[in-house]
Amino acid sequence: MTVLGLDHVQLAMPKGREAEARAFYGTLLGLSELKKPPELAARGGCWFGCGALQVHLGVEAEFQPAKKAHPAFAVADLKAMEAKLRGAGCEIRTDAPAQGRERFFTTDPFGNRIELIALG
Repeated sequence: MTVLGLDHVQLAMPKGREAEARAFYGTLLGLSELKKPPELAARGGCWFGCGALQVHLGVEAEFQPAKKAHPAFAVADLKAMEAKLRGAGCEIRTDAPAQGRERFFTTDPFGNRIELIALG
């Protein structure tokens, strides 16, 4: 048996801040919100998707943001995404290209590290 692929990435978030998650992941990043299964919806949080990519934000009682571990979202127009995030007041941290691809980092509303990288 071998791993066949990545099903989803989960990030933690504080309780009751789903509106901020929707504003960042849905409005700013452009991910579509996915309906959580009824047996999980009562736990709070939000799920988002883009094609086969899924990002699940789960409520963690003693929340601590991920400062190093992070998802990296591939973006067709990295400069436009940077301008959009800056315009929304997000802090942008540039870094050296990775494997020849331009990139930058920001954080979601909860302090989780997020990488945006040029589509390869």
